[in-house]
Parts: sequence; C-alpha cells; structure tokens
Amino acid sequence: MSGNRFGHTFTVTSAGESHGAGYVGIVDGTPPGLALSAEDLQRELDRRRPGTSRHVTQRRESDTVEILSGVFDGRTTGTAIGFLIRNEDQKSKDYGDLVDTFRPGHADYAYWRKYGVRDHRGGGRASARETVVRVAAGAIAKKWLLERYAIQVRGHMTQLGPIEIGFRDWSEVGSNPFFAADNRCVPQLEAFMDELRRDGDSCGARIRVVASGVPAGWGEPVYGRLDADLAAAMMGINAVKGVEIGAGFASVTQRGSEHGDEMTPQGFASNHAGGMLGGISTGQEVVVSIALKPTSSIRIPRRSIDRAGHPVEVATTGRHDPCVGIRAAPVAEAMMAIVLMDHALRQRAQNADVVLPIAAIPTAIGPTST
Repeated sequence: MSGNRFGHTFTVTSAGESHGAGYVGIVDGTPPGLALSAEDLQRELDRRRPGTSRHVTQRRESDTVEILSGVFDGRTTGTAIGFLIRNEDQKSKDYGDLVDTFRPGHADYAYWRKYGVRDHRGGGRASARETVVRVAAGAIAKKWLLERYAIQVRGHMTQLGPIEIGFRDWSEVGSNPFFAADNRCVPQLEAFMDELRRDGDSCGARIRVVASGVPAGWGEPVYGRLDADLAAAMMGINAVKGVEIGAGFASVTQRGSEHGDEMTPQGFASNHAGGMLGGISTGQEVVVSIALKPTSSIRIPRRSIDRAGHPVEVATTGRHDPCVGIRAAPVAEAMMAIVLMDHALRQRAQNADVVLPIAAIPTAIGPTST
C-alpha cells in the first residue's frame, strides 16, 4: 500500500492494522545527539491510550513502545529510528458480521473499491489506532523542538458535539478526560457522553492546537507553505473533516480592517492569520483547529449494501469511541510537531546564513490565540 510516508526532511513511515500483530514506525531525519528513550515516547502514547475513561473505547492496550534502532547510549545516532507497538487486546470476532458488508460513513467501501480486498477487523489500516505511530513520532519532534527552539506544542478540545468549551488555563487540559482547558464544563460533557452512549450514537468534536515559540521565517512561499503542510497533516488524521488556520472560516465575516494583523515596533496587535503569512511563519503562535466527524461505528441500525450490491442493515457492536475527538488532541499535537520539525530542518538547510538588520518584532501586544 502506498501513501504510508509523511514529510520531506523529517519523515515518518508507518505500517500495521488494528487487529494485526502491532504497529511499526520509522522516523528518519532526526539530528544526532538528541537524548531519547522509550519513556519519552511512552509519555505521549499514554495520553492517547484507550481505556483511560468511561467516555472512550474500553479496548485495553498498554501501547508499550520498544525502540529498535537509531538510538545508542541514550542518544540519537542520526540514522533511522525504528519502533514497535504491539496490539494486545484484539477481539476480531466482534467484526465477523462485516466480512461482506460495509459500515456507512466508514472507509470499508472505499478500501474495497480501491484494493479489491480489505481487512474488516476493526477497520484494518483505516482504524484510528494507526495514530499510535504518529504520536510516538511526534514525541521525538516535540522533544527536539523544545530543546532546540523552546517551542511548545499544545492542544485542547474547544467543542464536543453541540457544547462549546471555553479556554481557562493550559494547566487544566491534563486534569480531565476531555483535554478541556476549563474544568468547570466537565460535568456537562460527562452527562452528554453518558446520554450518547445510552443512545448507541456518536458525535464529533473540535480540537485546537497551538505552537508557541516558532521563529519567523519557516515555510516555503508557494508549494511548500507551512500552512498548507499543516493542513495536509491535519486532514490526514482519521475522521478529520475540516481544518482552520487562525481565524479560519470566521474570516469570511471579518473586514480587512479587522482581519489584517497590524504590526507595531512593540509587536503584532492580533493573530487572525494563525501565525503564518504567505505560507511562512511570522513568529507568532501557530494556531490550527480541526473538526472531527462522529464515529461511524455505532449500534443504531443503518442502511448499507453487501459486496453483491444487495441492501442490508448494519449495526456495529464491539468497543468504539463514541467520540474519536476525545483522544485527538495528542494526535493533532504530534502532526503539528512533525511538520514544524520538518520545516525547521528545511529552513536550517537553506537559510541558516540569513542575517537581518533588525530583530524579529515581539509576538503580540494585543489579543493572542489564547
């Protein structure tokens, strides 16, 4: 299967299926000398791990990662970093009814039309479980970006179904199962999810990812735009149906006098552009939001067809996330970090000798993304 490699200078390759033996990742382009251990990757994997609350799939996976190559005496060697994450809790019999039928809204039908064969167990390659590779690779990128440039990449949920979630403080994101930056909304979110689970239905979510400390000048002007690469990375996440950069679709109703971020010697007055202009970073926070669709595997019977084209009714049993967006923040963070590290290395390769007569202006003097 093609299409399993992402990036240019810093690249990530993945292999594996939801109910196969496990997932293998290969990360190439990491500079030598970075202190790296399995624990660095495990911390991020534990954030997206299933079974961590009653609101997500109860599949019990430790997601234990084993580094196979590219690290010697605790530091990266500059060669490809290979790692393995084994599957431990597959229940393939739950998918026996899907051998000849297709779930509405799932990739079942599209995979079958493309390849003429598909792994129906848990969605096979189309399963959101594939994101373990991205999160592990993103952990490497996040550590390098933090140590080399003091860049922080953080994400939080801003909407669950119809419920909008405000921003209070980054410190609250890790203290609730929804990655919400305001703990006061958690009881309402829990009640909504309990109702959704009783109904056998699912919902979508909105996630916002912010990178602070990104220097000005990263990105290419036309075909390698930083915003375009970020959009492609986010759209490549399972279930993502929309991507916004900065103000995003809200810019439709803004006037130019409002949307254009004014600059002063003291800094930018706003950040509607999301930290990028002309596809190149401005030094402001890089802000991306994604919309994730409702989970397609639900208990409510729905119309579909079988491989012979006959009408059937499909109701999916087994263990599924009623909202895949609940565990999406670490995945979106990982993809942003991977893109930023890729562009950092590309910038260093071409423009390391660029020297300007003035320092970059401060990031903001007015409202920021947070």
